Amino acid sequence: MNIYTPPYTITSKMLTLTNDISEMIATISTIKKERNTPILRKKNRVRSITGSLQIEGNTLSQEEITAIIDGKRVLGSVKEIEEVKGAIESYEHIHEYDPKKLEDLLLAHKLMMGNILNNAGEFRASNVGIYGKDGVSHVAPPPYKVHDLMRDLFDWLAITKEHPLIVSSVFHYEFEFIHPFSDGNGRIGRLWQSVILGSFREIFYFIPIESVVKEYQSEYYKALEEAGSCGESTPFVEFMLESIQKAVSDFIKEYQKSDPKSSLKSDQKIFTLMLQDSKITIKELSLRLAMSESGIKKAINKLKQEGKIKRVGSAKGGYWEVYDE
Repeated sequence: MNIYTPPYTITSKMLTLTNDISEMIATISTIKKERNTPILRKKNRVRSITGSLQIEGNTLSQEEITAIIDGKRVLGSVKEIEEVKGAIESYEHIHEYDPKKLEDLLLAHKLMMGNILNNAGEFRASNVGIYGKDGVSHVAPPPYKVHDLMRDLFDWLAITKEHPLIVSSVFHYEFEFIHPFSDGNGRIGRLWQSVILGSFREIFYFIPIESVVKEYQSEYYKALEEAGSCGESTPFVEFMLESIQKAVSDFIKEYQKSDPKSSLKSDQKIFTLMLQDSKITIKELSLRLAMSESGIKKAINKLKQEGKIKRVGSAKGGYWEVYDE
């Protein structure tokens, strides 16, 4: 049996971004569990929900959405408040969804849109068009094709050996292309990308990629249109990988702000990391400390001049000799 494979091209940009993100995620694994607090996780979950809903025109703020989560009353339209409640409900189950089960995606849509749509959790029964600034930018496949297209997409998701960072982005685009529901496609597409990524590395459940997409909303829609024009998801995958990279970088910076050790000077931080790992590279230091490589090199030169470190061997195969007095 031939399995449908979505059209996309692996580019050098994708490979570079995937490698950078993977290295950044590796550094996050060193974050102490006591620092990854429920408060920080809740804050990032609110940012995910806020970003995704605001892309769709919801005007409620992070503070108002936090208040709704806390059971407080908020002024706003009934529809906007119900959108928030649905998003909260669907994201609360994010750990429980199996990214490879179509039935779980339908459940997520039912939780997300249950108080807004009569047919929540069911595929659309009518034609839909997606509108851009110049009118209709995409006419979705007819409703009688939706079930088979979605089944094909999930069959591919179940067997693909591609890197999950790329897979999640390809899936996101293909889902938006099919546009299987009468409403809520954007927010479910973004949620399911996080589900796929979370099954790859749990920390992605708490990294608010949606807030970065909201920050670059016009570029998001432009990438969708460019992918539609060229007949493959490549431009959109590159955009999403850039967004993930920024979201992970922002997450690391947020952690560092909450870390008492973040008050250390950059050269002290570098010195500490070299004590922990004598083979750490300049690139890894740059990612872990969210500093430019030139800034890292400047701090390293200062440490060398102070006689605190010495480089032994080549840039690739060598190591740092650290003099801890």
